[in-house]
Amino acid sequence: MRKFPCTILRSGTSKGVFFNEKDMPKDKEKWEDFLLDVMGSPDKKQIDGLGGANSLTSKVAIIKKSEREGFDVDYTFAQVSLTARKIDMKGNCGNISSGVGPFAIDNGLVEAIEPTTKVRIYNTNTGKTIESEVKVSNGMYDPDGDTKIPGVPNTGSVGYLSFYAPEGSVTGKLLPTGKAVDTIETSVGTIDISIVDAANPLVFIKAEDVGLKGTELHYEFSQEKLDLLEEIRSIAAELCGFAKKEDATKNSPAVPKTTVISAPQDYKDEPGTLYRSDEMDLVIRMMSMQKPHQALAITGAVCTSLAAATEGTLVSKIASPDENGKLRLGHPGGVMNAYSGKGDNEDVYVKVERTARRIMEGIVYTRGDYEI
Repeated sequence: MRKFPCTILRSGTSKGVFFNEKDMPKDKEKWEDFLLDVMGSPDKKQIDGLGGANSLTSKVAIIKKSEREGFDVDYTFAQVSLTARKIDMKGNCGNISSGVGPFAIDNGLVEAIEPTTKVRIYNTNTGKTIESEVKVSNGMYDPDGDTKIPGVPNTGSVGYLSFYAPEGSVTGKLLPTGKAVDTIETSVGTIDISIVDAANPLVFIKAEDVGLKGTELHYEFSQEKLDLLEEIRSIAAELCGFAKKEDATKNSPAVPKTTVISAPQDYKDEPGTLYRSDEMDLVIRMMSMQKPHQALAITGAVCTSLAAATEGTLVSKIASPDENGKLRLGHPGGVMNAYSGKGDNEDVYVKVERTARRIMEGIVYTRGDYEI
C-alpha cells in the first residue's frame, strides 16, 4: 500500500504529521522506513516528503484509542532526522502534544464535550500522563481565539497542557547522575553542568561558561560554538547511559537536549521586539537535533520549571518559581509562562498554555510499499 490517511497540525511552535495508529504499517519494524519515506528524509531540504526542512517541522504523532484505565488515548512521538536514516523516539515533544487532544476529538477517538473537553493522554515514549484541555464547538475542535503564543504569528483558542509526574521521563530519575551539578572535562576545560530529567532530559549549561551571552538568536551561533555544545551534550548522554560520547550524535541525537541559561537581561527577538529583563526570571536557549531552537520546547519549559525548584542545580542558582508556581522563561521567540504545582494525589505537574490548528488532512503517498 502506498496511500495513507494523515493530518498536518501546527501544534504550539512545532508542526507535525499526525497518524491514527490503525493507518500506520502493521509491522512496527517498518515504522522507521515508513516515517523517513513520509517526511522525505534523509535530505536537509526534505524536498520529496512532508517535512519542512527544520527539526521543528520534522515531527510525527501516532495516536490510538487507549485501552489503559484512566486514559483516553495513547500517543507516540517520533522526531525524524533531516540528514540521517534515524527516527528518535526516546523522548516526547510538548508542542506536538498540544495537537493530540484536537486530533483525537476530530477523529472520533474521544467524545466531544462542549465547551471544553479534557483529554487524558498516555505518552508511550516516557510513560507519563498529559492532560489536555481543548475548546470544542459543534462536536469538533474549535481553533479560533485571541490567545497568542511567542513563536506563532497568529492567534488561536487557548489550550492548557498539564504534564503530571514528569520526573524521570527517560532515565527514571529527576537527577540522572544523582547530582544537582556535575563537573566535566571538555576541549575548552572544566565545565559545570546540571542534567535534569522531567518530561525530557536536559543538560543545562551557563552561557558564560561557553563564551556566550545567552541572548543569541539561532543565526548567531557559530559552528564552533555548536560543536562545543554538542561535545558537552554527548558527554551528558554518556552520563545518562544513552550512548558512548563518541556515538551520541548518531545514536542519541535528541536526548538529552542542550540548554544554555543565563540571568535575566534585555534582548530582542528576530523581528526586533524588545523583551526587558524585568519581564522574565531566566533567559534560555535550547538546542533541537544539534541546531538552535527558534522558540522553546514545552518539555524544555517543564524540565526547567522543576530544575528551578530543585536545590543546587545551575537553574535554581539563577531563578525559582514564585509563590504561585510561576516561572517566566525568556526564549528566542518571547517569554513563556510555566506553572508548577501539585495535584489532588500530590503528583507534581507543570501547566503551560498552547494553541494548535489543523492545516491539512488527506492522503500521503509514499515511495515504498507498506502493508497496513
